[in-house]
Amino acid sequence: MPRIVERVTRVAGHGVRAAILPYENPRVPTRLQVSAERAPGEGDGRRHVYACPLNVFLTWDDEEIERLLGVGGEARFLRYLDAIAAKLDAWQGAREVDLATRSQAEPSVLFGGLDFEA
Repeated sequence: MPRIVERVTRVAGHGVRAAILPYENPRVPTRLQVSAERAPGEGDGRRHVYACPLNVFLTWDDEEIERLLGVGGEARFLRYLDAIAAKLDAWQGAREVDLATRSQAEPSVLFGGLDFEA
């Protein structure tokens, strides 16, 4: 998880915080919270400034985590880290989240059951 935190904060840019939230129970697994205050301004015409500040939670499928511990897991994980920028971009469009303006349409967004495919 620390390597994912480092990569997400590098890709997302200045002002974005990423924090590991520990496992609470089966319904509230370990998760990564990505948050920030909204960026000032009205957007640039290509970007939309949503009403809520950035507050996204990421969780990964348990079976996917176990697969990383098996043969080839480290190489698979490294490919995943390299693909995080593209994945974040795709996730934004799917859920009305905009990293550039540090805003989103809903108060919190969950990207759950993620895999480690590159």
